[in-house]
Amino acid sequence: MGNTNAEIGATVRAGGIDTNLHDAGSGQPVVLLHGSGPGVTAWANWRTLLPELSKTRRVVAPDLVGFGFTERPAGISYGLQTWTDHVVGVLDALELDRVDLIGNSLGGAVALALAIKFPERVRRLVLMGCGGPKSEITEGLEAVWGYEPSVDNMRVVLDYLSYDRSRITDDLAKLRYEASIRPGHQESFAAMFPSPRQQRLDELSIPDHEIQSIPHETLLLHGREDRVIPVETSIRLNQLLKSSQLHVFGKCGHWVQIEQTRGFISQVEAFLSAE
Repeated sequence: MGNTNAEIGATVRAGGIDTNLHDAGSGQPVVLLHGSGPGVTAWANWRTLLPELSKTRRVVAPDLVGFGFTERPAGISYGLQTWTDHVVGVLDALELDRVDLIGNSLGGAVALALAIKFPERVRRLVLMGCGGPKSEITEGLEAVWGYEPSVDNMRVVLDYLSYDRSRITDDLAKLRYEASIRPGHQESFAAMFPSPRQQRLDELSIPDHEIQSIPHETLLLHGREDRVIPVETSIRLNQLLKSSQLHVFGKCGHWVQIEQTRGFISQVEAFLSAE
């Protein structure tokens, strides 16, 4: 029997971790780093972008360690260092010297950390609804990270992520709830973001002077009505990152790639293709 779950791609040994990833297309490599929602996978996060970008580029989208269908090593400590090292392991395993990075939310913070630590491995950055600078935790992020499995709680999380609440159907809430209770998923998720969650956010924040040191061309994308990571965070990043531009989408929450798919793809395409 072949695998029928679109969320499962190829398995690659990356930094000693069996890693589930999607690898499509050819050309300039782009690595997509997903966010930190319960039950999230690279495919769930990037299913709208992967087929489009892979028409002209090689697109790699891993499940970060602790998420999705990537191995969950016993005793692993989750944090920015762990995720950054894992992504570098993916680059090494696929023999990718220098890539464009597209990071969503937590994935954006990982992209920033990687650009600081391994600047020579990065060509350009796209950061969407991205964390990074020190900030106060929002009610929305508290709800996402504090998720306890139930269909009702998943619906609350999805409501925070989305601007247009009509998108959040009973079927979607049930589907994402079922994803969140796959074996091992909730255990690793709970281990990543225990209370007090402001402390977890502080641990994921990057000092201003380190952000200012990033030389790479950067595109910042944010939903104006984002209730998980407020748009002010991207405005702050735009001030700190020397070579950055910011595009804010109206009528849009934390789900830019899903709520504003066409605008998102055209912004990314234009930025990555610009001379």
